[in-house]
Amino acid sequence: MKLRPRVALAALITAAALVLAGCSASGSSGSTNVAATGGTLTIGTVVDVKSFDPAQAHLGHYVQYDQPVYDSLIRRKPDGTPVPMLATKWSYNSDNTQLTLDIRKGVTFSDGTPVDANAVKLNLDRFRSGNGPDASTMALVTGVEATDASTVVITLKEPDPALIDYLGNEDSFIASPKAIAAGHIATDPVGSGPYVYDASASVPGSKYTFTKRKGYWDPSLQVYNQIVVKPITDTTAMLNAFLSGQVDAALLTPKTAAQAKSAGNTEYDYGTDWYGLFLFDRDGTMTPALKNVKVRQAINYAIDKAAILKQVEQGKGELTSQILPPGVPGYDKALDTAYSYNPTKAKQLMSEAGYANGFTLTMPTSSGAIDPALTAAVGQYLKNIGITVNWENVAISNFIADLTGAKYAASWFQEAQGTAWYTSQVELTPNAIYNPFHTADPQVESLVHDVQYGSTAQQASAATQLNKYIVNQAWFAPFFRPDQVFFTNKTTTVTPQARQAVPSIYYYAPKK
Repeated sequence: MKLRPRVALAALITAAALVLAGCSASGSSGSTNVAATGGTLTIGTVVDVKSFDPAQAHLGHYVQYDQPVYDSLIRRKPDGTPVPMLATKWSYNSDNTQLTLDIRKGVTFSDGTPVDANAVKLNLDRFRSGNGPDASTMALVTGVEATDASTVVITLKEPDPALIDYLGNEDSFIASPKAIAAGHIATDPVGSGPYVYDASASVPGSKYTFTKRKGYWDPSLQVYNQIVVKPITDTTAMLNAFLSGQVDAALLTPKTAAQAKSAGNTEYDYGTDWYGLFLFDRDGTMTPALKNVKVRQAINYAIDKAAILKQVEQGKGELTSQILPPGVPGYDKALDTAYSYNPTKAKQLMSEAGYANGFTLTMPTSSGAIDPALTAAVGQYLKNIGITVNWENVAISNFIADLTGAKYAASWFQEAQGTAWYTSQVELTPNAIYNPFHTADPQVESLVHDVQYGSTAQQASAATQLNKYIVNQAWFAPFFRPDQVFFTNKTTTVTPQARQAVPSIYYYAPKK
């Protein structure tokens, strides 16, 4: 399964720098695409949309359904640099606890109603107070105020170095208040984006059609007359659809890349995820054995990462035992090899923890989406140290929801690598989306505080300590940092998007 919410390091570092400096941005939309050329772009994606309601928006593959219909407050260029979209300018107060945004004037939703500060406030409030999968990214927001028709002020209880980045992602897709009030926004999206959803040309579960909107305020973002998004969750079916011309662009796998490339298509390799096991239940709520750090360490030593990288990813990636990537404060190259393959040591740790006879661990898989070679390998390596894995098949459409809903004590997953602050908010703090059992550790919380409030030197030191602590406590069992393998056909080109599993729809164009 390629559910890779990618994080480009440059994007995170840039966003954090803008936030901490209290910078402002203004000017044009900064589009880098060519002029509108017409035609249809068909994108194959590995997930089906669950809801068009922006309050339920999720990062990664799902933005391909939202970006055609909805504008966000801020748009990110391919390298992650934030540029104006519905917000033409933004700036922080002196202590970075209030962000003021100027809302673009003269923009309307496709139903004819105006985009104004009240519409923005409504959408931000719905996102942060709802039960969406990424609502926790706005946990530090205490209030959103429309001070006049074109000004919004976001108040924070404490600084959030990632807020600008979030507002350039799923947090700020803005829907029509009229459509929200009508109660059909989940199935009939209405926004101010470059395209409108064409229900008559769509077949839910099979294809979703978006047609170029007349009178859109930034025509440079309307490269195509029509965009069609086709959910294809099976990796073999995705390859066949791409090779047969049913889709123009698709995320493939290392195993299918050679066949696609030999046909003359263009391959884009980019990688910023980490790939491995999330050991969610560190308090032993569901699986008592996982409360013991020696058991979690044993799991790390039990996995032959190099063998899995070669077998599952055709060797495309870098082995690691840490969740921070090269290039950010806190990364320590020595931690990449903290847990080398050592089943003897793993068995010794299991014995010391009182689990010499092992235990049973239930983890999810998804037929057609997760490589069976992965589950077979992980299952065998853990069986070798006495852990019996019960693989439970889950529909791909429910996979992430089941993880974040604390249905499993542990799971294979791929998650973005970013700064220590970003990582803490997504994976480490008690209310982080990928901390479903709400593990609370005073040491972690103290170091996260220093990452947020400290001087530059203090932040770097805290990030280093935090990274080492998480590795030593074995909150996770990382295998490697894999390469993403994305393809476009002979008539299509694209620039990959920072902080996303797949490119943004704005950066596709017909190949010249």
